[in-house]
Amino acid sequence: MLELVPRIKEIWNQQYEDVLDSAEKITSTIQNMIAESAGEGLGEEIIEEAYDEMLNSFDAEYGGFEGAPKFPTPHKISFLLRYWRRSGNPEALHMVEHTLDNMRSGGIYDHLGSGFHRYSTDNMWLLPHFEKMLYDQALTAVAYTEAYQVTGKDLYKETAEGILDYVLRDLTAPEGGFYCGEDADVEGEEGKYYLWTIEEVRSILGPEDSELIIKMFNLREGGNFEEEIRGRKTGTNLFYMVHSPGSLAAELKIPVEEVKKRVKAAREKLLKARYERKRPSMDDKILTDWNGLMIAAFAKGFQVFGEQKYLEAAEKAANFIIETLYNPESRLLHRYREGAAGISGTSDDYAFLIHGLLELYEAGFELRYLKAAISLNKELLEHFWDPVNGGLYFTANDSEALIFRKKEFTDSAIPSGNSIEMLNLLRLSRIIADPELEETADRLERAFSKLIIKAPSGYTQFLSALDFRLGPSYEVIISGKPGAFDTERMLEEIWNYFVPNKVLIFRPEGENPEITDLAKYTKEQLPVEGKATAYVCQDYECQLPTTETREMLKLLNV
Repeated sequence: MLELVPRIKEIWNQQYEDVLDSAEKITSTIQNMIAESAGEGLGEEIIEEAYDEMLNSFDAEYGGFEGAPKFPTPHKISFLLRYWRRSGNPEALHMVEHTLDNMRSGGIYDHLGSGFHRYSTDNMWLLPHFEKMLYDQALTAVAYTEAYQVTGKDLYKETAEGILDYVLRDLTAPEGGFYCGEDADVEGEEGKYYLWTIEEVRSILGPEDSELIIKMFNLREGGNFEEEIRGRKTGTNLFYMVHSPGSLAAELKIPVEEVKKRVKAAREKLLKARYERKRPSMDDKILTDWNGLMIAAFAKGFQVFGEQKYLEAAEKAANFIIETLYNPESRLLHRYREGAAGISGTSDDYAFLIHGLLELYEAGFELRYLKAAISLNKELLEHFWDPVNGGLYFTANDSEALIFRKKEFTDSAIPSGNSIEMLNLLRLSRIIADPELEETADRLERAFSKLIIKAPSGYTQFLSALDFRLGPSYEVIISGKPGAFDTERMLEEIWNYFVPNKVLIFRPEGENPEITDLAKYTKEQLPVEGKATAYVCQDYECQLPTTETREMLKLLNV
């Protein structure tokens, strides 16, 4: 720096005009490089290409894609589930289950406190980077929830509920929002909070139950944990599952329910003891975009598992974000911490929050959340939309002037705001019957189609939105008395099944409920003979109404 700074000063003073000219040329070059013109619309073949790429990169032994380090990337799981529903290809479902099973067994999953660590440093999901991030909990909870809808496997239900309960217990702020996550280190040692010696386990559980836990989770006298950096044993153990309750029950010749009961009790004792340790530091910021993802996960959890506490958590968080991080003058803000909200919202903040609000509307049917989603979407398009080439800029048109306004479009550890917004646009257009929103979704798709064609499997959230657009997709209107048994039963039946490409609207009985102002086509969709009634439509062409849940599911192709 002692050599560099005087040289910079000399050039600035003596070659000022040349510096400005060079800066203009560099800026112009960068802007030209990123100005990608719109391409053509995409068809079903690109979904097939993405699947083929994922099949080729699939780890047939341990699940997941590519090698180490392995990230969960749950939006890839969600894409594969949609591909399976579209194609019926059993290999797609196998890829989903094999990945989710191995993730759940490995050390990337916290077997005592639930929730997933950020990524696995090896290809077997065993040795994690111990950070826990809110967005991972949100996205993996949705992936396991959808897998449960498809398969009915209790393991996926338990995993999804465990993630949601972990967030409720450890990452929920008193105000209602959700914290960013927990650090990996304690006292400079990564993973220290999560590691155990055999002696510690035995002292807490006693001889009989400790041997059960030691066998199930492969705990060893000399430790099973190897430091990634130094490559040496530490004498401590990381929990990862090598026996299922069923296989352990068979080996020990005891009932599987007894194994489950004893393991659950042991986990609770160990977790209680772990809470007495010094905990990893908490990143206690509340971020609008990540909260939007978590609101969606809790809303989905309520729909599928029927737990009222999940709906309440989603509503409380949504209320907090809307009341604290939004006003019409300063618009949506990005961050809240210790009583202060700040930083102008990005397109991710808008898109992810709209996504959460739409899921929340379809869970509790509170119109204020649908209205908020519509209002925020208008603001998003007004301030972030590229009117020339389509797509959303990351920053608003009245934000600080930068060399260029970038667009986030790749679905990496987190889906891009553009891909989430494409699905938002399609869902909103179907809910309120606004064809302009569907046209905007089409323009957004074409804005990035040239890039998607080059590497389809890097855009799986985009392709999930494309799957919705290509259809078949449905508008489902349930008309009936709020809270009535037949209404609740009809809703529960819809939520039980994996029908991702739909919007769900509740029309209360009566002549002019408020929903008919937003979705005018629902005005005439009244209950039949006073019973809860389903109207299943495609492009607003509705089948005959039915009061039978079996007929409704048949119309939804499940």
